[in-house]
Amino acid sequence: MARLPDPADHHERLLIVDFGSQVTQLIARRLRELSVYCEIHPFQRVTPAFLQDFGPKAVILSGGPASVPNRGSPRPPDEIFDLGVPVLGICYGQQVMQQMLGGRVTRGEGTAEFGRAFVSPQGQLDLLQGWFDGPDGTGREQVWMSHGDHVAELAPGFEVFGTSPGAPFAITADPHRRFYAVQFHPEVHHTPKGVRLYENFVRLAGFAGDWTMGAYREQAVEAIRAQVGDAKVICALSGGVDSSVAAALIHEAVGDQLTCVFVDHGLLRQDEAAEVVSMFRDNMNLHVVHAQEQDLFLDALEGQSDPETKRKIIGRLFIDVFQKHADGIEGAAFLAQGTLYPDVIESVSFSGGPSVTIKSHHNVGGLPQEMGLTLVEPLRELFKDEVRALGRELGLPPSFIGRHPFPGPGLAIRCLGEITREKLAILRRADAIFIDQIRRHGLYDDIWQAFVALLPVRTVGVMGDGRTYDYACALRAVTSVDGMTADYYPFEHAFLGETATRIINEVPGINRVTYDITSKPPGTIEWE
Repeated sequence: MARLPDPADHHERLLIVDFGSQVTQLIARRLRELSVYCEIHPFQRVTPAFLQDFGPKAVILSGGPASVPNRGSPRPPDEIFDLGVPVLGICYGQQVMQQMLGGRVTRGEGTAEFGRAFVSPQGQLDLLQGWFDGPDGTGREQVWMSHGDHVAELAPGFEVFGTSPGAPFAITADPHRRFYAVQFHPEVHHTPKGVRLYENFVRLAGFAGDWTMGAYREQAVEAIRAQVGDAKVICALSGGVDSSVAAALIHEAVGDQLTCVFVDHGLLRQDEAAEVVSMFRDNMNLHVVHAQEQDLFLDALEGQSDPETKRKIIGRLFIDVFQKHADGIEGAAFLAQGTLYPDVIESVSFSGGPSVTIKSHHNVGGLPQEMGLTLVEPLRELFKDEVRALGRELGLPPSFIGRHPFPGPGLAIRCLGEITREKLAILRRADAIFIDQIRRHGLYDDIWQAFVALLPVRTVGVMGDGRTYDYACALRAVTSVDGMTADYYPFEHAFLGETATRIINEVPGINRVTYDITSKPPGTIEWE
């Protein structure tokens, strides 16, 4: 069978070899922002054959938790250093590069650094053009360190171009071979000028910066047409940004061959079902099937408390519902989903096993063979902000593009503990008030995602002269670029007090309101 076209085939590619760092995804985000297409692949998958097929124009070796001196520590293939392309090693990536090319890495011995540090220049290097502070380029620069091991002896051909108190080889390079290595993490915001380093690296690699949503749109349409042919496509539609953009893109590619299936699983926000169906039928003129399956999902979820069990039940039932509607559409051969790159990354364990998978996503991992439908995932290579940019390119209304993300499992993973219809009704009303408050105060567009989580505990309260024993809820609002990292939104106390008062007064069943100020990491945006 011939290989189907991929929109990424049209672009210059940068390969990120992942050694398990918690911030590897941030490297990809920095590069995408520079209009450079890149992909993250675990080191185990990067074989000589993979390198030949991928054809990278440059390579970045990520950080990671392993120790290079340990037997069996992760390594990229030797062939990476024979490609004749620039290679940048970051933290563990620096250490493994040095070790493989003839240098030596040792354990801490008093030179470990964790957190903010300052690197001072030592010589001139093209990678560092405009990077160090000061009019003459001789000042020191703040970086973020996170290392115990360190390079103790440089590989032949390498020189030192930056030092810090705990890392005498903080920046090293072999300019002739275009091999560069830094002990710090330029991808995190704690390295304020890290983006400049990436700008210099992609410039040295000769990238044209051809990764734009305009170009992606054209190439994705071509790829969808080549994959689908004359067959019918069913699109899993939720009304969120991802599925909205996926539906618009596929509709542009195949027109009336597309049927959107909107599954009302009883886990939607207040009035959402009517709004979504009207939005797509009236604004986009799409064929939308409103599958009202509330009882099917809620009966199966009744009493379930484990979040992974909830996700799996919902994922299985989604497949059943799609299969039912696919059987009624003659010629239906494809199921389209709004799967994004972060979904793929989070659902694939770095080690290849289940122990470090963050959480399963109901729309990742393929479909049962007996379903008889092939997946179409035109957004699978995109981060969330890229999807929004593509939506603007497709001319979708701002109300589509600006919607806060909403998880596929819906309120099931915001109703902590056992799911009941009563608890969902309480949660739905509290969430509507919170979002209304945010809109009233003009904050909606400043916030990446906001919602209420109903906690599986009851607390004692006093209302009037009577005792109450009702649920507590948590407000959650975060700022983010792509959902990979997030900070809590700094509401004023007056806003929180006003919102808590409204929820307690207007929602029977809640007598206590809290605000979640956890960032991601260490937490996730959703509670389950």
